Formats: sequence, C-alpha cells, structure tokens
Amino acid sequence: MHKGAKVAIGVVAAAMAGAAGLGAYNVVNAVTDTSGGQAEAAAPVKTGPPTEAEVDRTARDFLAAWESGDASKAAALTDNAAAATAALTGYRKTAHVEKVNFRQGAATGTKVPFSVTAEVVYGTQRATWSYESSLGVVRGRSTGAALVDWQPAVVNPQLSQGESLTTEVSGDPQITAVDRDGTTLDAKDYPSLASVLPELRKRYGQKAGGEPAVEVRAVDPTSPGKAPKTLYVLSKGKPAQLRTTIDASAQRAAESAVDRQTDASVVAVKPSTGEILAIANSKKTEFNAALMGQTPPGSTMKIITAAMLLEQGKATPNKPVPCPKYATYGMKFHNVEESENPGATFAQDFAASCNTAFISFAGEVPDGALAAEARDVFGLGQEWKTGLPSYDGSVPADPDSGKAAAMIGQGRVQMSPLNMASVAATVRAGSFHQPYVVAPSLDNRPLAQASRALPATVAQQLRSMMRLTAVSGTGSRAMSGLGDDIGAKTGSAEIDGQPKPNGWFAGYRGDVAAAAVVPGGGHGGDSAGPIVAAVLRAG
Repeated sequence: MHKGAKVAIGVVAAAMAGAAGLGAYNVVNAVTDTSGGQAEAAAPVKTGPPTEAEVDRTARDFLAAWESGDASKAAALTDNAAAATAALTGYRKTAHVEKVNFRQGAATGTKVPFSVTAEVVYGTQRATWSYESSLGVVRGRSTGAALVDWQPAVVNPQLSQGESLTTEVSGDPQITAVDRDGTTLDAKDYPSLASVLPELRKRYGQKAGGEPAVEVRAVDPTSPGKAPKTLYVLSKGKPAQLRTTIDASAQRAAESAVDRQTDASVVAVKPSTGEILAIANSKKTEFNAALMGQTPPGSTMKIITAAMLLEQGKATPNKPVPCPKYATYGMKFHNVEESENPGATFAQDFAASCNTAFISFAGEVPDGALAAEARDVFGLGQEWKTGLPSYDGSVPADPDSGKAAAMIGQGRVQMSPLNMASVAATVRAGSFHQPYVVAPSLDNRPLAQASRALPATVAQQLRSMMRLTAVSGTGSRAMSGLGDDIGAKTGSAEIDGQPKPNGWFAGYRGDVAAAAVVPGGGHGGDSAGPIVAAVLRAG
C-alpha cells in the first residue's frame, strides 16, 4: 500500500509537470475522474497575439462569409457578434448593397487591408461603389480563438461608433427656376429670392420633373440632430426647370427700389390673372415680409371700405362728405396733420385720405359688413394657395371703435404687401384673381375664389377715385409720368410705440398692380410710393 501510493504520486507529479508546459489543464478531473474510463484533458486556451496563419485564415473566412451574404456566420467570427450582425445585415438591407466582392491584401501584423467592390441598387439606380477598408484580428478572451476586432469602420473606414450605412434620396430635386419668359432666376442676381427658391425646390422639384440625388450616407440613429455624412453619390439626380410667374425686369426694379430703404417690402401682380410678377424685401432674411407680413395697412384699406360704401349706396364719388379735423365713434379719430375740408366730396376724401370722412359712416353699416366685403369681393382670408407660404389677410368683424378703426386700416386689420397688391389688382380687373407664383396646373391645387365680382358701376367708380388719387391726390408725386391708366391709394398706419407710422402705397398701371410697405416710413406717398412706381414703370 505504501509503495503503491508512491507510484500514484509520481504519476500525478509527472502529469502536472506536463500540464505546466501546456498552459491551463484540469488537474482535478485528471486525478478524480470516476467515470471508469480514461480521463480527458480540456483543450488549452490559447493566449498571446494571433499567429500570422490565424490572422490570414480569420480574415479570409470572415470576408468570405460577408461576401456570401451570411451575416450570422461572418458575425460569429468577430468579438461582438450582435453588433456585427446588425451592421452586416444593414449593409444589405438599408445600404442596399446587392452584391459585394473583396480582395484581401497582405497583413501587417494583425491588421488586414482589403478592397471592396459593392453593387448598390436603389430603385432604378444602380452603381458600383469601390473603396478600401481594413480589419484587425485579436484573440478571444474566453475562447482564445482568433476573431475579427469588430468596429463600424470595418464596414467602411468613415464610419464612427454608433454610425451605420443607409442609401436614400438626398433631399428634394434641384431646380432651375426661370421667369415667365425663361430668364434664369438665382439668388445672386435677385437676392430677395434667396428664401423663395429653396421653398420652390421643396414644393415643386419632383412635380416639375426633377429627380433627387441618391446617396450612401453614414447616419447615427441615436443622434437625430446629427447631420448625415455622404460617403458615395449613387446618382446626382436630374434638376427640373420650374417656370414661375415672376417677371425678371419687374423683379430687378423691385430689388433696386427696396434697397433704397432700410426696411421695405413690395409685391407686384398681374390683375387679369393674379400672377405674381415681383417679390422683394430690403431685409434678406428667412421671413418673407412681402408675402407673410401681418400689419395694419392704414388708409390703403379705404379701397375696400369705399367699395363697401359704394355697393351699399351709402356714398357716391360726387356725394358731399365733409372732412372735419376730428370724428368720434367709440373713440376720437383724427386726420394726418389734423387737416380738414368741410366741402369735400367722397372722391376728394378718398384722394386726400381723409380718415374722419370714412369714420362718419361707421354708424350706418353693420359690424360684419367690412369683413364680408373683404372676403366676398376681395378674396381675403380665403386660404390662398400661391405656391409659397403666404398670408391671406384678416379683417375682423369688430363692433364700436374697432369697426371704425378697421374702416381706415387700423385696429385689428392685418395685411401683407401681397394682400394689398391683390386689392389694387381686384379694382383694376373688376374681380378677384388669387395671386400665385407657380401655375396651379402643375400640382392641381385649387385657387381661392371670391363669391362675387365688383359690380361694374362700383368698379368704374373705384377706378375713377384711385385715378384721382394718382393724378392729383396723395399719390400724385409718386405716380407722376406713368400715363393715364393708373390708380393709387396711400396709407400711413400708426403702430403703438413707434414714433413714425408705417408708410403704405398700393397702385396699378395697366395690367400691373403693386403694393409696398415701409415700416416707420411715415407718409406712404413719400416712402412706399416711389417703390411701387418703380415696379409699375418696369412692368
């Protein structure tokens, strides 16, 4: 017994000595195996850097599995199978790589370069994307096996942590916007269109026949605000030519005219059709005040008020309507510079922009009458679809002093230069034509309609009163030299806390109508009038 024990100890000692040279070995199992058979030693876990042969074989097997489309098999050869599976699956599904081939290069240590040739297919677009990448081989901590050190950059070297590949359209198709005669419109030559052109591209790029670019991009789903990186352009797309209603000559004149003021906006339209001929702002910002401005229009509103009074038979151009210094209706109103004309006619009141004469009618008309006239005849507040973001105007049906203030374009009345250009155009044409900058036939959008036209007699009376204003009234200086077929109305809108009123001017010459506002400009005939006249002259 004692002698046998020595033999057993010697065997164990020898076994331990051998195990020491092989690395980890389950000595306990070797000694205590009770299965009745011969004890089996666990395979040793390899340590240290992968050998040259392991690096080559691991890279080759990984690339072969990836190339065959077996994402799970390829991912199993990495040290992060879950992340690798997601990335390699996305390579096919979201990056739209239909086929890929690799050419493995010579390893440098544990780093293996490889060339990628990927066939990317998106819709009808197909292209070959070639690039260089590399992978590293490490030894697995628990298995000791040689594995690909998984990083997003294995898929493409420009990918960072958290990023993945996607192939998608790149925004909206490019457009070349042209004016009504085919002249190219760009922001360099027409700075006020800098905010207009991108919106036209967004709305009409595809409708006009353009095709968007298709790109392979690096995106980070966990960071929605992070801009994607373009890695490859599959297709540059096809730009569309978009014909607008803009008239290049009128637009150039509008740009030049507003630039003479620190802050000014102007719009011109074609009365017979509603086509917008020019849009300009002296402040070149994202906010387009010419189309989207919301501010009281001052006495230019008297065009609508006069139409209401003429339609209701409350006034005629030659009817005597005194113009006193003051008038009271819920509150005290006055004229600019407290002027007066006791013997004035209604037409003279209009031409001289007498506030008190118009206020004197406030008690004779229902509270909602002015709002109805603005909506039913002039199309205001009717959800205009101009082809660009625009404001439709607002005339609330206020009682008491609010009604009186609205009759002279104060109170809660809100208009943009586009609205007032349309008002002048409606008088010139006799009926409302909703303004637009892109033909509605392009996208089949319905244009706003007024429920009725101006009665012919009223339209003629309004034109005669606007002509009187342009020839001998408050608009005469600005409209001088523009011929006979002209009409105008000036306005000065008082704004709380503002030392000088906003200057307004609306007018027409032949088949061109325009309106402008100069915030803080004072009298509209002096500030906004020259802007409108310059556009009418060019149109």
